Amino acid sequence: MRYPVAIEPATDTACYGVAVPDLPGCFSAGDTLDAALPGAEESAAAWIDATLDAGGPVPPPSSVEAIKNNPDYAGWIFGLITVDTGLFDDTVERVNITLPRRVILRLDALARAAGESRSGYIARHVTFPGRPATDGMGGPPAAFRAGPGGIRPFAAGDIGGQSLFVPMTLSTIL
Repeated sequence: MRYPVAIEPATDTACYGVAVPDLPGCFSAGDTLDAALPGAEESAAAWIDATLDAGGPVPPPSSVEAIKNNPDYAGWIFGLITVDTGLFDDTVERVNITLPRRVILRLDALARAAGESRSGYIARHVTFPGRPATDGMGGPPAAFRAGPGGIRPFAAGDIGGQSLFVPMTLSTIL
């Protein structure tokens, strides 16, 4: 899938800025276009992943013409970035992992203590590292609650000041 981007030209004192107007708050920057555009693709992938994890909708891409006619981007350059459509796939898939028995026992004990299945425990820790299973009062963590405006898309680091996009390994959560 291709999303239009608006590129703010670099100056002597500022680098290139790349905004993905269809994904509010999604942007990238770089000293060169070769650095800024891949950053915009990564930012869009992270935005979509975080939005889907929060239960929010992902807007379809606009046309480049629609973005070009937006007065907020007067004098900017326009282009397209590619976003992997696999990011939209929430198909549940069975996986087989191999772990030492002592690690499986520790994992199962942690999942039981959190009131979750092994799979649920792993999924929660990969999706929202460091977040509790509940808010301490039996409700969902704040990241899963809808506010007055519904579920709001968020950026990396927006949930409790924690980064959402930390490379995780199984040893990280154990």
